[in-house]
Amino acid sequence: MMRKKSISASKASLVLFLCQMISALEVPLDSKLLEELSQPPTITQQSPKDYIVDPRENIVIQCEAKGKPPPSFSWTRNGTHFDIDKDAQVTMKPNSGTLVINIMNGGKAEAYEGVYQCTARNERGAAISNNIVIRPSRSPLWTKEKLEPNQVREGDSLVLHCRPPVGLPPPIIFWMDNAFQRLPQSERVSQGLNGDLYFSNVQPEDTREDYICYARFNHTQTIQQKQPISVKVFSTKPVTERQPVLLTPTGSTSTKVELRGNVLLLECIAAGLPTPVIRWIKEGGELPANRTFFENFKKTLKIIDVSEADSGNYKCIARNILGSAHHVISVTVKAAPYWITAPRNLVLSPGEDGTLICRANGNPKPNISWLANGVPIAIAPEDPSRKVDGDTIIFSHVQERSSAVYQCNASNEYGYLLANAFVNVLAEPPRILTSANKLYQVISDSPALLDCAYFGSPKPEIEWFKGVKGSILRGNEYIFHDNGTLEIPVAQKDSTGTYTCVARNELGKIQNEVQLEVKDPTMIIKQPEYKVVQRYGQVSFECIIKHDSTLLPAVIWLKDNDELPDDERFLVGKDNLTIMNVTDRDDGTYTCIVNTTLDSVSASAVLTVVAAPPTPAIIYARPNPPFDLELTGQLERSVELSWIPGDENNSPITNFVIEYEDGLHEPGVWHYQTEVPGTQTTVQLKLSPYVNYSFRVIAVNEIGRSQPSEPSEQYLTKSANPDENPSNVQGIGSEPDNLVITWESLKGFQSNGPGLQYKVSWRQKDVDDEWTSVIVANVSKYIVSGTPTFVPYEIKVQALNDLGYAPEPSEVIGHSGEDLPMVAPGNVQVHVVNSTLAKVHWDPVPLKTVRGHLQGYKVYYWKVQSLSRRSRRHVEKKILTFRGNKTFGMLPGLEPYSSYKLNVRVVNGKGEGPASPDKVFKTPEGVPSSPSFLKITNPTLDSLTLEWGSPTHPNGVLTSYILKFQPINNTHELGPLVEIRIPANESSLILKNLNYSTRYKFYFNAQTSVGSGSQITEEAVTIMDEVQPLYPRIRNVTTAAAETYANISWEYEGPDHANFYVEYGVAGSKEDWKKEIVNGSRSFFVLKGLTPGTAYKVRVGAEGLSGFRSSEDVFETGPAMASRQVDIATQGWFIGLMCAVALLILILLIVCFIRRNKGGKYPVKEKEDAHADPEIQPMKEDDGTFGEYRSLESDAEDHKPLKKGSRTPSDRTVKKEDSDDSLVDYGEGVNGQFNEDGSFIGQYSGKKEKEPAEGNESSEAPSPVNAMNSFV
Repeated sequence: MMRKKSISASKASLVLFLCQMISALEVPLDSKLLEELSQPPTITQQSPKDYIVDPRENIVIQCEAKGKPPPSFSWTRNGTHFDIDKDAQVTMKPNSGTLVINIMNGGKAEAYEGVYQCTARNERGAAISNNIVIRPSRSPLWTKEKLEPNQVREGDSLVLHCRPPVGLPPPIIFWMDNAFQRLPQSERVSQGLNGDLYFSNVQPEDTREDYICYARFNHTQTIQQKQPISVKVFSTKPVTERQPVLLTPTGSTSTKVELRGNVLLLECIAAGLPTPVIRWIKEGGELPANRTFFENFKKTLKIIDVSEADSGNYKCIARNILGSAHHVISVTVKAAPYWITAPRNLVLSPGEDGTLICRANGNPKPNISWLANGVPIAIAPEDPSRKVDGDTIIFSHVQERSSAVYQCNASNEYGYLLANAFVNVLAEPPRILTSANKLYQVISDSPALLDCAYFGSPKPEIEWFKGVKGSILRGNEYIFHDNGTLEIPVAQKDSTGTYTCVARNELGKIQNEVQLEVKDPTMIIKQPEYKVVQRYGQVSFECIIKHDSTLLPAVIWLKDNDELPDDERFLVGKDNLTIMNVTDRDDGTYTCIVNTTLDSVSASAVLTVVAAPPTPAIIYARPNPPFDLELTGQLERSVELSWIPGDENNSPITNFVIEYEDGLHEPGVWHYQTEVPGTQTTVQLKLSPYVNYSFRVIAVNEIGRSQPSEPSEQYLTKSANPDENPSNVQGIGSEPDNLVITWESLKGFQSNGPGLQYKVSWRQKDVDDEWTSVIVANVSKYIVSGTPTFVPYEIKVQALNDLGYAPEPSEVIGHSGEDLPMVAPGNVQVHVVNSTLAKVHWDPVPLKTVRGHLQGYKVYYWKVQSLSRRSRRHVEKKILTFRGNKTFGMLPGLEPYSSYKLNVRVVNGKGEGPASPDKVFKTPEGVPSSPSFLKITNPTLDSLTLEWGSPTHPNGVLTSYILKFQPINNTHELGPLVEIRIPANESSLILKNLNYSTRYKFYFNAQTSVGSGSQITEEAVTIMDEVQPLYPRIRNVTTAAAETYANISWEYEGPDHANFYVEYGVAGSKEDWKKEIVNGSRSFFVLKGLTPGTAYKVRVGAEGLSGFRSSEDVFETGPAMASRQVDIATQGWFIGLMCAVALLILILLIVCFIRRNKGGKYPVKEKEDAHADPEIQPMKEDDGTFGEYRSLESDAEDHKPLKKGSRTPSDRTVKKEDSDDSLVDYGEGVNGQFNEDGSFIGQYSGKKEKEPAEGNESSEAPSPVNAMNSFV
């Protein structure tokens, strides 16, 4: 019965909640309406729960709230009323609840420590703030202590203790030397989480007297320094190596409690020589992907955003060559309360129902308690419409007196959550918020939207009417929106008129009228037309318009989509544009734009300027330079320059160019100042302060520029503050912990005075920090060190000189330096589309782990082996880059029936992140390529012998070969086609019972289970009376295709000096053959310009030989290849291969020398017999071969050992077909050596397998006997 009741209650809560969602009112954000409606208080701003303040500054405890009427404020301190009127040091801001405690005028911050809570109250209820704990920050001095010098033996461990003073908040610890340089840290020397400096083993270079620990207290911006610590390392020979011992934590186990959502930091630092390497594992599970990071040279395990699932035992293992040590940390993740559903404000009409829901979770599970207007609900005034059901308050048939503010408190031992949510019961008649008689104007055939914003409680119903006595509007020609707006999709002229909006609910009715006017569209009835005009002529463009009589049009002319030149030659009339004295610069597109308040139209035309026909006997030349320059009207920022023009030399002067020289900053360098039309001989020049000006003038005509005039007299302007700030300010980090601020420096004359400097300011964006500023000399770069990795900064650079500052500069956003991404993409999946194409998917990495600008993802993929041949190949990795935040990509150009591996890496501006684990996938079988060759030999009267080579790319397991052939008569007609299926293991066939003296055409191709591959064709003739085959003929046409070209070669038998040609086309196409002539009598040709990934047919012919042609051949160009790795000479596999080849040659020379001098007998044979191992077979004395040794490649092909009976040839070399093994395959040790008689010192060991290309094959355990691996 109890269970049934709980189910019914939950159903009732759900129904009420749905009713709340349906009936709750939305209050429009209309300022006038909000001022009139009553509303309970809402806390809008408050100080943080744990508020650490600077004891040197005034304490400001924020509490802001809104409500209608405006709320009043009160405070409690440590649970009791705080009477601010009785404390002269405490004031409350007007119209606010924010407290200001005056510390700077005699108050002590320690006296105001405590727990504060703010209450905002009006007639509708009371809202409360969080409990705000006020604590002043502390940065105590280091306690004095006598530090003895540390005498340490080389190789021993050492811990330098920092023991900083206890501050609030805790200080940031770092170690530096007397020169304020950070001490270098490594796997051997590093700083622990407690601030101590740990040496796994000391070295002589660690000797110094200035190990200094610093504590930085950020709140008070102070740094405390410990006394320098002296370390002296003395050497003893030999240095004793030691196995790892954990310096911290001590013991074998420890515990750690962390809260959900925080960062879990676990630390293990070990002593030992050699320096131990730290490894972390989670017992019984895996470290969480994408959230696990290793810091401090893997001594610190960092897991971000921890959850309850991260609880468990974490083991750190410290290991060196002498042994290992480990420590287990038991981690328990608890959780402060967090919201599942926070209560939301509820606006209801009288008589309606609703619910407030407050759901939170935590570990342990939080306790939920309710308050009403800041008072526990159990002792609050009763409300018959309210019922509390655990985490839900149910309201039924509310009345206006039900309005209140409710507080939900969810708490456990690790914290609490407090949320205010009000219930506001409103009974309001309808209101229309849209202005009365509002006028709407639209263009005909465009939509019209008529507003009727409204509010009421209960929610009003909206109706629209047209005209004073019109009927209600309905039908498809209107659209009625939920916010009251009426939409007329296509307004016509007859839509003009008065529209009435009516809003009604049970408390009343109200209406509002709006006006709609529909206007005629604006049109250009005479558009400008294309014009060609001679230079110095006149041209006019027309632009005649038609528009609505009530609209005022504005006509604008543009040249090349920009404003018309400021030139008196351009005359803009009512309906036209006229250009006088046209020059070449007037070439371009002219646009007429007509704008009204409701629409805009435009039309364009092109003007082409051509040269006027020259007049004979007139010599044109550049003008002579101007002269008699004069400066008048000298002011601080301007001067007037005048001159007399020189001779035009029969070509009118079009303009004058004025240049200036700054004799103070750049003597001898002339700069462009301005230019004026050729009809003007004076100009008012704008000047800059602190410049010693000289001017000169250059005349310009159609022929060119004159020589410069003589300089004017000099004019020195007065100094002033800089007028402008540096441009192109940027902030880009060059290292992960810095920010490089750069800018373009002001030019000399822009300084406006002596002593040019720059004020560089920066602060971290979205963090409540003050600006940090420095003043630097006249440079263009400043580096900020010690920044977090890749965070945004606000930056500004301001110029100043001896007279003062430039205007306040604008701020730009920069970023500190990028670092390599921290995590690899996860959940990499591969979907094989077909035998040559695969699709790869991956999950994007969290943006905060990219640590830079995300540029994309790179997919590395490579072929491991062919499944048909079981043979290895050199790994040639291919790379595909996918820009942006893509999570999938296609891999083209794969080889069928092959095994591939791939991994994915994220890329930022710094480089690539770690690779995801290698993913293995296999491509299915495909059709094979054509057989590598087809030869027809031994012609007889009735037989031919066919020989062929297997396909270069079988692309699967060959099932058979298909041979088709048919006779060809003298008129090149084809006879019946015969088909023969040949087993896949055959490589030749004798065709018998053929007709004598008959030409046959053969078609030959291979098959896999998928289908038939490309065919190769050939022709041959049976002989007549045992004579030689008929001539001429072209046979054995072969192709070698690349992506866009193919090499064609053939064999020719016949008369000399034949002229060949090559015909080709797309295979299966009905298009005509394309023909290419071969120069000379060569037997090869290169076809170029081919399409990648396309099958082509080709044949070769000889001109003048009765149109004789070869048989057809089919080939396919390669696919467009993805980007590859860098130059082969830099590849590791290539360098390794070259080293192996050189090593193999050296070994063979040594073996040959020994065998020749000692008869090939190895004394070690007796030792082999004495240490017989069933896994190892001895070297046979009689033939020098390795009995049962096998290479991995042999294992991969046939899985059986080499035959014991195989022998080396008489010259003591090993043939390739006998064994592919080399001595390098059997280990790389250094124990074996040669004796004086050439025998091996030491004993054989088990063969060491070749390392697989990507480590996916198992390796055998080594034998207890020594390996034959002394050749290194």
